[in-house]
Parts: sequence; structure tokens; C-alpha cells
Amino acid sequence: MLRAVLGRRHCSCVRLRRSLCPSLPSSSGCPASPLSPRSLGRLSSPSSSRGVQGSCLQPGANNVKPLEGVKILDLTRVLAGPFATMNLGDLGAEVIKVERPGVGDDTRAWGPPFVGTESVYFLSVNRNKKSIAVNIKNPKGAKIIRELAAVSDVFVENYVPGKLAEMGLGYEDINEIAPHIVYCSITGYGQTGPAFQRAGYDSIAAAVSGLMHITGPEHGDPVRPGVAMTDLATGLFTYGAIMAGLLQRYKTGKGLHIDCNLLSSQVACLTHIAANYLNCKMEAKRWGTAHGSIVPYQAFRTKDGYLVVGAGNNQQFVTVCKILNLIEVSKDPRYKTNKLRVQNRKELIEMLSARFSEKMTTKWLELFEGSGVPYGPINSMQQVFSDPQVLHNGLIMEMDHPTVGKIAVPGPAVRYSEFSASKPKPPPLVGQHTVEVLKSELRYEDNAIEELLSTGIAVQHEVK
Repeated sequence: MLRAVLGRRHCSCVRLRRSLCPSLPSSSGCPASPLSPRSLGRLSSPSSSRGVQGSCLQPGANNVKPLEGVKILDLTRVLAGPFATMNLGDLGAEVIKVERPGVGDDTRAWGPPFVGTESVYFLSVNRNKKSIAVNIKNPKGAKIIRELAAVSDVFVENYVPGKLAEMGLGYEDINEIAPHIVYCSITGYGQTGPAFQRAGYDSIAAAVSGLMHITGPEHGDPVRPGVAMTDLATGLFTYGAIMAGLLQRYKTGKGLHIDCNLLSSQVACLTHIAANYLNCKMEAKRWGTAHGSIVPYQAFRTKDGYLVVGAGNNQQFVTVCKILNLIEVSKDPRYKTNKLRVQNRKELIEMLSARFSEKMTTKWLELFEGSGVPYGPINSMQQVFSDPQVLHNGLIMEMDHPTVGKIAVPGPAVRYSEFSASKPKPPPLVGQHTVEVLKSELRYEDNAIEELLSTGIAVQHEVK
């Protein structure tokens, strides 16, 4: 079966040449197909300076997405990996999510809340994916994954280093049969080093990386951020790294191994906090909602809530003082520059806080509107998803789920001028597409599929 799968790539290569340059004569009986980046590297010249724009694609294609034709084999669970592959799916990639028969992704059990029997956590990061349920610990199950890798562009996994290699699914194993593959590993600490075999969760990585040390009230305990920022940052790094891997393959014709991990992602995101220490040996501390290097830039309690105001330069500070009717404060030599305001933070913030407490949040919003000063209320979820700008930006995405009906999740953060989001596919049930994928991608016969299902190596979820 694997040899047959690999053999079909010759046909794909011919189709690709015609799709890149439609004027080329047909030399194969294969029907035309969408662009298949699995062979892009073979058809491009590494010495060409035209890059991706050097193809013969015709302009004017209607709503063609950048990753249409890219197939992603997704062996990730929980948040970082699924967040990355969901974003790739939003750009048109076909994502095949590999799950454990029965239980599936760990987050399917995370709740409440649940919608029907479905975990809302799982629903939030798994749209635009197909699910196959395969026991990869069984040699026949691992064989299915290798066959799928041979016809995929990207292989993403988040197992402890070495675990997939025990099943014949490590990078070296996959690279041997699919040298075109962009193989991306997501771990807690990296592929090598003194901590590489530790399991990694968001909160642990947030603690080890220093994020928790700088998060929380000024004189209080360290605090976990309200969402899993380390996982999400890693997901975004993974998303970008996979895109870079595809471009690298376009230039070289070769696949590669990408090492993403929670620790590196979060340490990289420390930015100026890390630079303060590395260059000035300034140890970081917790500031609550305030900023260590900019004053004023924090939340202020109003008569009925909170307002966050940031004065990033001297002119904005003068404007804040005018709005608060504290003109004399803006003229005080102790507050003339940001450096002085940082040095005299306590006295200044006390004066500003007293004035902010005198009015309702809505009144302050009216006064700051059009001022040029960055400001905003601290919103609850109800307020976020009734905010006119949130609604305008299309940040509520609704889908029809096969068992629980209409669901809603946050929509894509980015919009593009030349293509728009298609109607999203709802997050799949465990093994909802097992038979479909075995037939369409691997050309398995019915009797072979039945044997896999009867032995529990693969499981198909029947939607009722």
C-alpha cells in the first residue's frame, strides 16, 4: 500500500506542472487538480530570485486561499498544536486530525461547560478539521499514519521527544519515506537539552519561563494569566514556522524538521523584560495592570468599573491631564518627562486615581473619545461580544455542529483583501472521517477497512 501511495506522487507532479502553467500540454491521463505544494520544490529553481511569485498562476481566481492544496497530518492535542492547525485550516489547508479511538483529544473531556456532550474547550480550537480515530500504538495503525504522511505536506505532533520514534513515526522514520515532509514537533522544552524529556503544560512553562513571576498584583502572589498565553504563543510560532517550512521547501525541494516548544516561545515573548535583565541586570517584578517603564499606563478604578489609559509620550500625558482637569499636574516639573513620571509614579498615580474615581466609566469614555490617547474599559465577556467593533470585525464565528446544533467560537483575527473566510466546518466528532480518509486518501478497499474497524485499530463515529 505504501509503495502505491508513493507512486501516485508522479501523477501529482504532472498535474502540478499543468496547474502552475496552464499552457503546458498535457502528457498524462491524470485529470487536472488544485495546486499541490508537495512537489513545489522539484519544480522551482533555488537560484530564482522571483520566489513564490515566479509561478504562472493566472490572476483573478475567485477567493483562492493561500494554503488550498496543502494537506496537514495533525497528531497534536490540547491547545498549542490544535490552535496552530486551526489557523492553517482557516487559510485553506486540509487538516486531518489523528485521535485516540474512544477518548480522542484530551480536551474533549475538559469541562464544564459542555454543549450537549461536547466540550466547549475542544470546540474552540478545532474547526476546519477532519478526525480519524487510529490506534497508533498498534503497528497496523502506525502504518496508516506513515501512509498518510507520504501523501501529506506537513506532519505536526506534540509528543514527548522519542515517543513517536518508538512507533516508527519519528522524524527520521517519516523523512525516509516522505523527504518532502515539513515535520513540526511541539514539546515543553525542546528536542535536546537537560529538560527535553519533561512533559510540558502551559502553566508549568509559564512558571519556568518567568511569565508568572511578572504577572499579578504588585505586592501579591504570582498569577496565571486568564488564558493559556504560553500555549497560544507557541501555537502562533508553530503556525508561522510551518508557513516558513513550506516556503523553504519551495526553494530547496526538501522537507525539514521544525522544533517548537513552550519554553522557548514564552522566553522569546519576554522581549523588553528580558532585555532589561540581560543588559542592565534589572530583575523583573509584578506591576498589576501598570507598566514598569511607562507612566501613566494602567487601569484606573472609576465610579462603576475600570478604565485603562496609556500615555506613551509627553503630549498624550498633557492631554490626559486636560481631560481630567488637572492642567497644573501637566506643568509640574516632577512629571515633565516619562522618566520623571516613572521616578515619581506613586504621587502621580494617586492624583490621577482620585480624579478617575469621580465619574462613571461611560462618562470617561465620552471624554476620551477622539483625544488621541489610547484608552478602553475592562470588559466582561458579555461586553466584549456586544462591542460594535468586535461585531464589525467578524469575531463571532457560528457553525452548525452535527450533534449539538449551532455553536459559536471566536473567529479569525486577520482579514485579507483578496480572499475571505469560507463557511467554516464545525469541529469533528472523534473518528467522524476515518472511513472517508482511508478511502479517499489511501484508496483502502472496503474489506481492509472493515478489518481495521472490527479489530479496533481504527474507529468510525457514525453521526446520528
